[in-house]
Amino acid sequence: MNHVDTMAAPTATSDRATPEETEKLIADVEAYCEEIRPLEEICYLEHQPNPAIRELGQKHGLLGMPLPKRYGGRGVDSHTYAQMLARINREGTGVRTFFSGQTSIGQYPILKYGTEEQKNRYLPASCRGDCTLAFGLTEPDAGSNPLEGTCTWRLENGKYVLNGVKYLISNGSIADAVIVFAFPEGSEGPDRRMSAFICDTEGDSFEAEALHAKPGMYTSDTAMFEMTEHAISGDNMLGGEGNGFRIAMHTLVSGRLSVASGCLGTIEDCLAECLRYSKEREQHGKPIGKHQLVQQHIARIEMMRATSDAMIERAAIAKEISDDAPGDKEKLAHADFVVSEAKYWASNAAWEAVDRAVQVFGGRGWSELYRPFRHLQDVRVCRIYEGTDEIMQLKIASTLLGKGYAAFG
Repeated sequence: MNHVDTMAAPTATSDRATPEETEKLIADVEAYCEEIRPLEEICYLEHQPNPAIRELGQKHGLLGMPLPKRYGGRGVDSHTYAQMLARINREGTGVRTFFSGQTSIGQYPILKYGTEEQKNRYLPASCRGDCTLAFGLTEPDAGSNPLEGTCTWRLENGKYVLNGVKYLISNGSIADAVIVFAFPEGSEGPDRRMSAFICDTEGDSFEAEALHAKPGMYTSDTAMFEMTEHAISGDNMLGGEGNGFRIAMHTLVSGRLSVASGCLGTIEDCLAECLRYSKEREQHGKPIGKHQLVQQHIARIEMMRATSDAMIERAAIAKEISDDAPGDKEKLAHADFVVSEAKYWASNAAWEAVDRAVQVFGGRGWSELYRPFRHLQDVRVCRIYEGTDEIMQLKIASTLLGKGYAAFG
C-alpha cells in the first residue's frame, strides 16, 4: 500500500461547516473560554491538572473542530480552526495543547491515512469525548531525529506487539489511544523502516506516567509511557507498513500550525493585559501607559501580533489547499514550508511578547498571580516541541536553497 493510496480524499461539501455553523462554533469556543478561565487559574496556581479542559471541550462540542461532519466533527476550515486555537490559547498554552494533541496530531493522521474502518472506529468516539488521543513520536534518545528511535513492533498471532518508551507526550497519560511510531523488531539497514500504529492504551502492558517536573503548563498532561509486549489489533497499522516517517512528517505540518496559532493567542492575551494594566497602573503621577518606553513595549507586542496573524493565515490557507489535494507533493511541500515559517516566527514572537508584557507589569509581572508570567512559563516550550527553532530554520533555508542543500540526508 503506497503513500498516495492511503491518503484521504478531499472533504465533501456536505461535510464542511456552513457559515451559520461556523458562527455557532465561534460562539461555542467563546463560551468554553469564559467557563474555563476561572477553573484554569485555580488549577494553575495550585500546579494541578485541570480535567475541565477536556470535560468542557466535550460539553461545548470542541473535540473535533476541523473534522468532517460525517465523523462527528464541526467541519470548519484550517484557518477557522487556527483562529479557534488562538482564542483557546489565550486561556493558556496548556489548555490549547490538549486540543493540539487530540485533533491536530491525534485525529489528523487517522483522518488522512486511516482505513474507513479505522476512521469509523476512532474519529466519532474522539469527537464525542469518549476517546482521548495523543501522538507518540518522541523518545528519550530520539527527539529532532525520530529515525533514531528504538521502539519496535512485530506481528504475532494476528496482533501487533509493541515494545519501547515514548517521552514528553502531550495527553500521554490520559489518552485512550496513541499514534505510535516503531521499527520492525530486529531490522537493520534498508529494512529498518518506521511504521505507524493506532495503539490502544488499555492493559497492564502499557504503563504511563505523568511528568510534573516542568516549568509551566501545569494544568495539561505531559507524560512518558512504556510498552512491554503490548499487543494491539492486527487492524491497527496506520497507512501501510514502512510509511510511518511520511505520516509523522505530514502530521507535524498540522501540529506546527496548531502551535503557531496558540502562540498568536498568547500574544493577543498579553496585549490585552498590557493595555488594561497600563491604563490602571499609575507611577510618577500618571498612568504608565503615558510613559513612552511602556508605549514602545505595547507597540512591539502589537507588531508581533499582526505579523504572526498574517503568517498563520497564509499557512492555514496553504494547508487547506494541500489537504484538498491529497497526493500532490508540491502543495504539501509548500504547506510544510509556510507552516514552518509561521511556527518559527510566531513562537519567537510570543516569547518576545511575553517578555515585554512581564516588563510592563514590573514586579507583578514576576508572579504566577498575573497572566503575563504564566504565559512566559508556558510559551517557551513552543520553540521546542513540534519542531525546534533550529529544525525550522534548517527547513526554511534548505527549501530556499534547493534540492541538495538539506542538512540531513
